Amino acid sequence: MDNAMQVSTRGRYGLRAMFELARGFGQAPVLMSTVAERQGLSRKYLHTLLTALKSAGLVRSVRGAGGGFVLARPPAEIKLSEVLRALEGPLSLVDCVADKRACDRSNHCPARRVWQELAGAVENVLDNVTIADLVSPQHRKRSRPGGKQRGPWSHTDGRRSKLPGTPRRTRRPTAGKT
Repeated sequence: MDNAMQVSTRGRYGLRAMFELARGFGQAPVLMSTVAERQGLSRKYLHTLLTALKSAGLVRSVRGAGGGFVLARPPAEIKLSEVLRALEGPLSLVDCVADKRACDRSNHCPARRVWQELAGAVENVLDNVTIADLVSPQHRKRSRPGGKQRGPWSHTDGRRSKLPGTPRRTRRPTAGKT
C-alpha cells in the first residue's frame, strides 16, 4: 500500500486530539499532556497540531491554573472536513482539482472530471460527519437488524448511500440452494 491515497498523520492525529477534547466538552480544559498520553501522541507533535487547529478557530487555549485546551464550538458543530482542511489543506486527491493551473493538461484531461467527482464524494462524507458523531456511542455502535454497522451516511433502512460512479453490488445465486 505504498501508493495508497491516505490522510497523513497530521490529519489522523489531529482527529484523535479533537476526539479527546470533545470527550471533555463542557468540562474543564484538557491538558495537552493528558491528550498526548491518552492518544499515544508526542507532546511536541501534538503542540504543532493544536496550534494549527487553534489558528483555524477550532480549538481555544485557556491559560493559567486549570488551563488547557477546549473545543471552540460544540462537537456537533465541527465537521471532519473542517478539521482535515485545517491540518491537511485542500481535500482534493490531485492538485489539478483544487487549482487548474497546477497542470497544463487540466482543460483537456479526460480523468479530471473523475477526480473532481471523487473529491466531491469524499468532501460530502466528511461534511456529514461531526466530531460529536465520533464521540457518541450511537455512532460507534450504530447497527441495524442483522448486526451490520452503518455510518452517518447510511439510510435509516440500512441501505448505503451510493458514491457517484460506483456500481451497486448484487447477490449471485449460489449453486444447490433454493
